[in-house]
Amino acid sequence: MSGRGHAVRGAFTSLLWKEVAGIYEAILGHPFVQGLVGGDLPRESFTFYVVQDALYLREFARALSLAAAKSDREDWILTFNEHAAGTLKVERALLQGFFGELGLTEDVVRANPQAPTCLAYTDHLLSVAYSRPAPEIVAALLPCYWIYWEVGKALAVRGSPEPLYQRWIDAYSAEQFGSLVEAVLGLTDALAETATEPQREAMRQHFVTSARYEWMFWEMGWRREQWPV
Repeated sequence: MSGRGHAVRGAFTSLLWKEVAGIYEAILGHPFVQGLVGGDLPRESFTFYVVQDALYLREFARALSLAAAKSDREDWILTFNEHAAGTLKVERALLQGFFGELGLTEDVVRANPQAPTCLAYTDHLLSVAYSRPAPEIVAALLPCYWIYWEVGKALAVRGSPEPLYQRWIDAYSAEQFGSLVEAVLGLTDALAETATEPQREAMRQHFVTSARYEWMFWEMGWRREQWPV
């Protein structure tokens, strides 16, 4: 499997992608994403995004841990716990590399509040994670994996003249990240096979909601969204 190839989709995840195809196209055309590949994204917007992404990942890892706790197969428990640890170790290491270049410290990042969209997105994930069964949690988490990989691959075709943004593209188009995504895709399809029809519909709804929040996250970074009061 190549990190720049096509995601291996089963029947259910293929249906999910059709549901969000328009959202994905809107993300690709968003000025934040186009600024990454064009190299002209304002540094202030990227800095804001990196800080909010670090705050987001902490709650994303928490939701993964809850998915592990609610899984009924040992291999799924291991997968989610490994992904939770990997999210905090690998992606935070990437972000901390950006921190140094952007003149940020860990304390400064943690002192920032979550922007409204970041808080709403993580509240959505945690609400599903605390109240719903594992198949629905996986579906809610999947867009963060899948959309980032698809965006990374799409941008890798062109590259960026800005080395900082190229590092971001390289990270999310990499084969290692692609392998993680395909593992979660396979798990989602496996869970959907044994889910009831109401559960599958709930999975679809959570997936679409999270995909919408993915677009909103880019918009948040572009506008450097603040609380109005």
